[in-house]
Amino acid sequence: MSNEVLSPAEMGEVDRLAIAAGPLDGYGLMQRAGEAVAAVVLARYPAASRVHVLCGPGNNGGDGYVVARLLAEAGVNVTLWAEGKQKPGSDAARASEACNLPVEHIGHCYPEPGEVVVDALYGAGLSKKISLHASAVSGLAAAERVPVVSIDLPSGVSGETGLSNAYFKADVTVTFVRKKPGHLLMPGRSLCGEIIVADIGIPDAIVDEFKIKTFENTPDFWLYCFPKTAVDTHKYKRGHVSVFSGGPSATGAARLSAMAAARAGAGAVTVLSPENAMQVNAAHLTSIMLREAGSMEEVQEFLSARHPEVLVFGPGLGPKPKVGDFALQLIATVADLNRTSTSSFGIQRPAIVLDADAITSLAHQPQALFDAALLPLGPVLVLTPHEGEFARLFPDIAKDKKQSKLAKARAAAERANAIMVYKGADTVIAAPDGRAVINANGAPWLATAGSGDVLAGIVAALLAQGMQAFEAACAAVWIHAEAGSRFGPGLIAEDLPLALVPVLRELVEARQKVPIG
Repeated sequence: MSNEVLSPAEMGEVDRLAIAAGPLDGYGLMQRAGEAVAAVVLARYPAASRVHVLCGPGNNGGDGYVVARLLAEAGVNVTLWAEGKQKPGSDAARASEACNLPVEHIGHCYPEPGEVVVDALYGAGLSKKISLHASAVSGLAAAERVPVVSIDLPSGVSGETGLSNAYFKADVTVTFVRKKPGHLLMPGRSLCGEIIVADIGIPDAIVDEFKIKTFENTPDFWLYCFPKTAVDTHKYKRGHVSVFSGGPSATGAARLSAMAAARAGAGAVTVLSPENAMQVNAAHLTSIMLREAGSMEEVQEFLSARHPEVLVFGPGLGPKPKVGDFALQLIATVADLNRTSTSSFGIQRPAIVLDADAITSLAHQPQALFDAALLPLGPVLVLTPHEGEFARLFPDIAKDKKQSKLAKARAAAERANAIMVYKGADTVIAAPDGRAVINANGAPWLATAGSGDVLAGIVAALLAQGMQAFEAACAAVWIHAEAGSRFGPGLIAEDLPLALVPVLRELVEARQKVPIG
């Protein structure tokens, strides 16, 4: 599928297999890549007074020599700048030899307004800072507002992690076959500008030989199993979500989660409240049900009687050790009940979404959580930490600077035996089996108190309606971000549940056209 994401190593192997299969050799693929980039430059910047093509010593530079030659043949005023020399006999050397333009050292490149820079210095595999000369050109282009077209990735950005200390900031990035993690992970995503994935003649069948486990989060990935409402649907067929409330001064987070769950399609939603918060919650709830459940005995009684498919535990509960203890008891209780009763909705295992204060509280006894996640017939767990909560629960993983956010989310999901929603501008959703999705439609307007509580409610609603946990988390993150983007400036968390409606409506309409998954 087109939303597959290839690591630089996987892309290198795809290139190798494509060359072995023919008919294109490495030089032929380089020609195709250069043609794709030249076409973008000609289409986007037909009035450019000059195009500066910056070429490095590797295959990325080889692509640049092809671009320079093709642009010059098209009548464009091209100046060619180089850094480093190509390995004799390499495809890049052949491209350099085929380009008859004079080559100057990059240290003398001074782009001016009205011109364009083609950045073909270094590709996805670069793991060090770009040179001072390259950095100077990058800075001058930015200062003079000279458009930059980068090949593969902006030079200096790691294709594996998206990280860099010095880099180009592109207006357009042209990559090939599939995106790489660095196109989607921050800060790489913010440096790529518009990303164009060009076809250079490598067939999908070669990519299909790999067991790709990384994807970009788009509806195409999960729409096939998005809830499809039948004519005979009633509220309990749409699932029952229960959200635990905090005390009388901390009830708002639970209500945000509950309202989001209701808006996202859960047929019934109940707020489970301690006795001292019942009146506060009752004064604010209408379509959401309310139940007193301040002790584990009361919770167990409710679970036995009503069989909710999904529980949301954490929002507004406070970062206290006793909250972590209660979470562990809750997991054990659900596992015990699951041995003796079946959900009225028929989901194989109920689920618990652990969010906010639950995660911080469990950081005092992380191994107890990881052990609880392995209980026979225990609930499916979905954890939704932001960066700070992630660091508290997985301190050793978080501090490993060699790992990307993608790798960290995968490691945490495997350790916790849980679906991991590692939140941020580039939220990563990971499953214990190694599957992972990078979200790329994040909106800055979601950086507001309570936004995460809403996300937890959306995840719960989709789980309650029968989506598998990984796909439900992916869909919820995308829907949450899309609603925030469409609302725009001025967004507060209370706006989000209603802002979900147009997004959900479009997805439901699209889902009607997809066969049942």
